[in-house]
Amino acid sequence: MNQMSDAELLDHFRAQGDSTCIGVLLQRYTLLLFGVCLKYLKDENEAKDAVQQIFLKVLTDVERHSIAYFKSWLYAVAKNYCLMRLRERHGKGWKELTDSITPPHEDLKKFELLENEATYHFLEEALHELPPEQQTCVRLFYLQKKSYQEISSATGFTLLQVKSYIQNGKRNLRLAIEKKQKQQGAPR
Repeated sequence: MNQMSDAELLDHFRAQGDSTCIGVLLQRYTLLLFGVCLKYLKDENEAKDAVQQIFLKVLTDVERHSIAYFKSWLYAVAKNYCLMRLRERHGKGWKELTDSITPPHEDLKKFELLENEATYHFLEEALHELPPEQQTCVRLFYLQKKSYQEISSATGFTLLQVKSYIQNGKRNLRLAIEKKQKQQGAPR
């Protein structure tokens, strides 16, 4: 099973109901999950607990979702879980915060986090607006970490086409994100 791709494991899970497939997928991305949780939560023990909670969430939610790219979906689940925890933490400490002044560097960290989240949201929207060829190549290259050759084999595009679709897709994403930021008045 370890030799199967993410998509094959998901297909096998859906066909056979074998939860071992999900276990293999989660094992593959444990470090990614821990890294995401640590990035957002800033505490190693809390990040470890979050990874365990995300594992449980994935086991219950995976059947209810149509998942095209497991790694991307898992990243989104982890990010959303961490943001929920941060919101809960913020809500519990709200009265304490009103009594004291937040140091400027803390405000800056919160601003940067919000700015990154807005950019991520714009990126998701912009990705869906790309022409299909560019979208496919960008997803395979950046989200699934496929090489030009692997993308060429999977899609039937030539190596030159793959390179062009990725470069043009990256440029178009940047332009679309900048446009969305201007429209929303979001900082760059």
